[in-house]
Amino acid sequence: MRSRGDGERLREQSRYVLAYHEWAGSFLSRLGGTAGVFYPLLSQFTQCVLGQERFFSLLSRKQGPACASGPERTSLMKTEANIPYKFYLEESELPTAWYNVRADMKNKPAPLLNPGTLKPMTAKELDGVFCDELVQQELDDTTAYIPIPDEIREYYRMYRPSPLCRAYRLEEALGTPAKIYYKFEGNNTSGSHKLNSAIAQAYYAKKQGLKGVTTETGAGQWGTALSMACSYFGLDCKVYMVKVSYEQKPFRREVMRTYGASVTPSPSMTTNVGRKILAEHPDTTGSLGCAISEAVEVATSTPGYRYVLGSVLNQVLLHQSVIGLETKTALDKLGVKPDIIIGCAGGGSNLGGLISPFMGEKLRGEADYRFIAVEPASCPSFTRGKFVYDFCDTGMVCPLAKMYTLGSGFIPSPNHAGGLRYHGMSSILSQLYHDGLMEATSVEQTSVFGAAEQFARIEGILPAPESSHAIRVAIDEALKCKETGEAKTVVFGLTGTGYFDMVAYEKFHDGKMTDCIPTDADLQKGFDGIPHFPGNE
Repeated sequence: MRSRGDGERLREQSRYVLAYHEWAGSFLSRLGGTAGVFYPLLSQFTQCVLGQERFFSLLSRKQGPACASGPERTSLMKTEANIPYKFYLEESELPTAWYNVRADMKNKPAPLLNPGTLKPMTAKELDGVFCDELVQQELDDTTAYIPIPDEIREYYRMYRPSPLCRAYRLEEALGTPAKIYYKFEGNNTSGSHKLNSAIAQAYYAKKQGLKGVTTETGAGQWGTALSMACSYFGLDCKVYMVKVSYEQKPFRREVMRTYGASVTPSPSMTTNVGRKILAEHPDTTGSLGCAISEAVEVATSTPGYRYVLGSVLNQVLLHQSVIGLETKTALDKLGVKPDIIIGCAGGGSNLGGLISPFMGEKLRGEADYRFIAVEPASCPSFTRGKFVYDFCDTGMVCPLAKMYTLGSGFIPSPNHAGGLRYHGMSSILSQLYHDGLMEATSVEQTSVFGAAEQFARIEGILPAPESSHAIRVAIDEALKCKETGEAKTVVFGLTGTGYFDMVAYEKFHDGKMTDCIPTDADLQKGFDGIPHFPGNE
């Protein structure tokens, strides 16, 4: 009969074997093309370790059912040994071209319309607002792959490729057979995926010889990313920040100023449109639509400046395709095919970037996936909005875009703390959703922050509130797998970190956070402002 000390020794040995398998898998995956040099030596060492493992497994079997978990766990370790906790591509594997999903869409997204003529906007009309090269990208519905300039790729190398993570601890805590992966975009100073497009847009502005750019920001991730990118290229950066975020996130504001940007709470008294909005709504806490209007006004009235946007536009989803391209390459190398791909949805930059290459396969009939867009219940563009042409901004100075919208005058409740507060959605994603190629769901913010806290305590990353919408639904889908016994593979986008969102976390922890879901009457006020013209009902 074996002593208690033998049992402890067995458990200790199992831990060593597990650690070895994880290390070996991670080591070989990081070696890439040079793995063959080390493989023979590593293989011999593996046999030695496995010999020890078989010996202790045999001891476990002799002890009967009480020790049955030992061999079962060893079997699982062997199966998953090639999938490390974090999987990094090599810098040489960075995408060399952005993927334009519009090229594979049977039903292209509807064109931007001139609100005065109701005719499609021309490149000449858009040139006064956006950089020349970005206008071409915005209007290109046919080129599948657009080369990424070498200088942009050099800046990408500062923080890309970003890791694809296997959420082993979360799986264990949930007790689910589902396999959960997340693409983590928070490993740069801006704290989010927004830098992918900010660098590209700043590059094209500098290449055109501009003095600076203007923009809006809601929670602050985009403004932070653009201020960083402008500092790289020596451009002036003027940011109009949604007033409620400006007040709730002073440190996010100071990061932007550190990188040289000027930051103005919106709506403000510095622009004609801002003064008009304040005259009509003196107590407004602002919205992205308001901030966009102010930024566009300043860009079009200041020589040497152009307006840049962090979401919604086709060009932005194009730049963000690096997220999905890296994700797919990593999964392919691991031999993993996802069943469900989940992303938070505000304007569509992260979601569109994450799903693009997978959606391309679905559109071409090469593979099938289930896509889920997750939006806040307090700003439900997909799930309760209308698919019509609407203004992209509150001041009604921007082109009309056909999208799922709550009306350009819609402003989320001041209590809404989870980000994703734009009134509309990307035209690309809107068309895909309208065609039944993806799903959408809305979640309450208290549930979102509950998932954020659970994820932080288990996986060790403090997620941004926006990202936590995807976490919420990923957990829900994993729990469904627990009920059905299905071992589905779930991939979600972890767009960034929440270190500048502690006011919102504090409200959640203190029990002061509530769920503000707009009534049908609330939404109707926004719908009443949607332009009325033939075919736009």
